[in-house]
Amino acid sequence: MGDLLGVAVLGAGHMGADHVRRLDRVVSGARVAAVADPDADRARDAVAGLAGVTVHTDPAAALAAPGVDAVLVASPGPAHEEALLAAFDRGLPVLCEKPMVPDSTGALRVVEAEARLGRRLAQIGFMRRYDAEYRRLKALLDGGGLGRPLMLHCIHRNVSSPAHFTSAMLIDSSVSHEIDAARWLLGQELTAVTVLRPTSSADAPEGLADPQFVLFETERGALVDVEVFVNCGFGYQVRCEAVCERGSARIGDEHAMVVTTAGGAREEVAQDYLVRFADAYDREVQAWVDATRRGEVTGPDVWDGYAASVVAEAGVRALRGGGRVAVDLAARPDLYAGVSR
Repeated sequence: MGDLLGVAVLGAGHMGADHVRRLDRVVSGARVAAVADPDADRARDAVAGLAGVTVHTDPAAALAAPGVDAVLVASPGPAHEEALLAAFDRGLPVLCEKPMVPDSTGALRVVEAEARLGRRLAQIGFMRRYDAEYRRLKALLDGGGLGRPLMLHCIHRNVSSPAHFTSAMLIDSSVSHEIDAARWLLGQELTAVTVLRPTSSADAPEGLADPQFVLFETERGALVDVEVFVNCGFGYQVRCEAVCERGSARIGDEHAMVVTTAGGAREEVAQDYLVRFADAYDREVQAWVDATRRGEVTGPDVWDGYAASVVAEAGVRALRGGGRVAVDLAARPDLYAGVSR
């Protein structure tokens, strides 16, 4: 490995292009060595002005490009399994955006493939674990001063949903973040899920069940509820309140700039996740680069990615069929003992 970690970025869409920018302008110790996207023009646009970057339409060619030491997967979810397995075959450390693999069967194949290697190569991109407020809440809960956590109350709101968004995606795309955050904050697996559907908002696209109310149960009796509302119209909001035996703690209240002018005041509200969690993404990628340069792998692992896929699938079944759906996880390989901390 050279002085800078050479990274192949797979996917040059909204997320991939932002990671190219981050690796070039924000993160230290790394450079973009290659980029791959089925749209060659989009790939070239993402790396415009960067020297020494090769552009590909085939992800395998990007992994094999000169100077590639590691891989950042930011392509659509269905392409992740193939990319992860190809990185494993080459022994390349990889940071993979969520969902690790959208379907739990494919996700389990990734877990089993890495377990056969006997060592970790992958970090999964659950960036909320790197958000300053989430990290403070995690430290508070782990410290035990508030007693045992009893409930988590969560809110996840978006201004609007993309045209392709489905009712199931409110759970397997949006609430997947809360699934991982709850497992991490509580140090527990989620064991069952129930989904309730209020009357859809008049602003939701026709046929979209939005908002939804999702209730998770955990292995030690805590409850986690999530209000997910992806066409709220006014801003991107993520909040979480932990209610414990001897107190509570809440994160996500807006502490943005307040502009006061004649006749009133206006508080800024983030409009998308790349604004709200910009610092978390920066810290996540920097931590991955630093660990990779040390020859280590840290952060959320492929078991976390698999568990999120299984829970999300149970949630989608609950949405479609009604009632409570149990979460059925496979046996966990020793390599991933315990919920990741």
